[in-house]
Amino acid sequence: MASFDTTRPVAGQSAGKISAFFANMFSTVAAWNDARITRNSLSKLTARELDDIGLSYADIEEIATRSGR
Repeated sequence: MASFDTTRPVAGQSAGKISAFFANMFSTVAAWNDARITRNSLSKLTARELDDIGLSYADIEEIATRSGR
């Protein structure tokens, strides 16, 4: 008769923490990249174009970091 062992070794528990670490690192890098793209896109606009959408150059950093969260 065949039997299957369904218990997991202790190393499997730390593997979950490792994968969570890399998932967190990936999301941090993705958020940084989104903020960078937003900052670059808004910086290319003229003062008049920014005014048309209700922003100024002083708002760019706040908008970029808010969208990166």
